[in-house]
Amino acid sequence: MSSRTAGAAMAALVIAAAFPVLGRPAEIPQEDVKRVVDRAIVPVMARYDVPGIAIGVLVGGDSYEFDYGVASRETGAPVTPATLFELGSVSKTLTATLAAYAQVSGRLDLSDKVATYLPAFRGTKFGDVRLLDLATHTSGGMPLQVPEGIENDDQLMKYLQAWQPAHPPGTYRTYANPSIGMLGVIAAKSMDEDFTVLMERRLFPALGMNRTYIDIPKARSASYAQGYTARGAPIRMAEAVLSAEAYGVKSTAGDMIRFLEANMGRRALEAKLQRAIAQTHTGYFEVGRMTQDLVWEQYAYPVELEALLEGNSGAVSLAALPVREITPPQPPRTDVLINKTGSTNGFAAYIAFVPGRQVGVVILANRNYPIEARVRAAYRMIVELGRHPG
Repeated sequence: MSSRTAGAAMAALVIAAAFPVLGRPAEIPQEDVKRVVDRAIVPVMARYDVPGIAIGVLVGGDSYEFDYGVASRETGAPVTPATLFELGSVSKTLTATLAAYAQVSGRLDLSDKVATYLPAFRGTKFGDVRLLDLATHTSGGMPLQVPEGIENDDQLMKYLQAWQPAHPPGTYRTYANPSIGMLGVIAAKSMDEDFTVLMERRLFPALGMNRTYIDIPKARSASYAQGYTARGAPIRMAEAVLSAEAYGVKSTAGDMIRFLEANMGRRALEAKLQRAIAQTHTGYFEVGRMTQDLVWEQYAYPVELEALLEGNSGAVSLAALPVREITPPQPPRTDVLINKTGSTNGFAAYIAFVPGRQVGVVILANRNYPIEARVRAAYRMIVELGRHPG
């Protein structure tokens, strides 16, 4: 069954699996899927005044797209399958995929330390951090954002050379854009190529994501949705140090469906790339009821909504929390819900999928509305679609 589209406002739901399943749902008529999506998303759009949302859904291997609202209030242009949304920190899952691919290709080892690949950091605290710690937010207490005043690579290098950890690496989780950003820098260096070039010319095409960009080409600029702040002011992401590596990807609901198909083993990919994707689902640390993978965050399924809300709350993302390292690391599982949120000042994104139920969802919106609302909506869709009798 091919992708379908329906007019209105939403984001992207995705599903797929080449794994043992916990009861495969039967094929669901498009109108039934749309009713489920409408019940979850339309109230969110109304409550938070979201201009437009694109939803992509995969259930049992079948894909559906639903587009709602407008890409721009100024022009009135509707959201369409070609509309590009900023992914925010969902971009980090693609950075992690590139790093895992570099490891599978023998270009780097996540157990190595930063100084192995960036000799300028030899003898510094940052140089002693493992790449694994960069990929799991356990580097020792890096800041959430690149500090103000750092506007170029030289300033960033000086900052990191002087950086002092608040905790021993591998003992606390502190969500940080600079750590994932530097993971992307190192992955690209290990492959002897520019990060953006690697992503746009190699990784995205290999995943079948042909409408996904870091730098949107001029020919596609008209498809770039206008973002809106929580107060409704128009805004788009400004390029900054490490923005490409940490939160700079723009994509469509359809391309994000293909990314989730790849993550659930339902796309024919190069063997090394498929192994790399599987590696990103490896569990390395326990943080309360959440397991930290390579950027991805997972929960044993079925999972209570309360646990999912807690794991995606500011109390977790904005605090330094003690972790327990999983030794040996937890191999990829199917009886889990894997998710990641993403936000920029003008956009909101959320991805969640359950491999064993062959169900998943991507929500892309051109307004930054609360993460709690995204999680609740996606959870409702996953639960309802995962048990649908067909």
